[in-house]
Amino acid sequence: MTNPSGTESKAVKLAIIYYSTYGTNHAMANEAAEAARAAGAEVRVLKVQETAPQAVIDTQDAWKAQQERSADVAVATPDDLEWANAILISSPTRFGGAASQIRAFIDTLGGLWGTGKLADKTFSAMTSAQNPNGGQETTLQTLYITAMHWGAILVPPGYTDPVIFASGGNPYGSSVTATGEGLSDADNASIRHQAKRLVDVTAKLQ
Repeated sequence: MTNPSGTESKAVKLAIIYYSTYGTNHAMANEAAEAARAAGAEVRVLKVQETAPQAVIDTQDAWKAQQERSADVAVATPDDLEWANAILISSPTRFGGAASQIRAFIDTLGGLWGTGKLADKTFSAMTSAQNPNGGQETTLQTLYITAMHWGAILVPPGYTDPVIFASGGNPYGSSVTATGEGLSDADNASIRHQAKRLVDVTAKLQ
């Protein structure tokens, strides 16, 4: 990639890491990926390893259906984050924090953190819950705290576009109230803005 001054700059390499029980965060990750690719980024959409027992998943039709829908999605590894220079994590809220599957993946990153390989990467986060006040803000904030430990560069959407207000007004990241009816137009607009902003800021830093 060549910038306006004629010198070479590194392409934005975005790893979108998600966990999705019923499909909301999977859809959010795909929407973000589409916007990021349109903005010129190379993108990997990756799910984290499921940690719940299969016997439990099999008792819930919606959970099992999502597992089948995402069967062809690659499982995230530390190598994916070493490859990336931008990271976007999407996780449902669990009691005010990220899902345990996301936390389990984060716990595998000690080697990268210990050698400084997570430092100076840009980082943003998205979330969902069944109700608008079910810990969505604290989930995003705690993910940002984790990224701060890495030395990552935080890129929340803030109030940088009117679409943030239309989708609920969360400046920390796209936060979807999961109703079972899929993402709304306002949700999609907020997600796309956040992904494009992450790509744009990362490109400037390159």
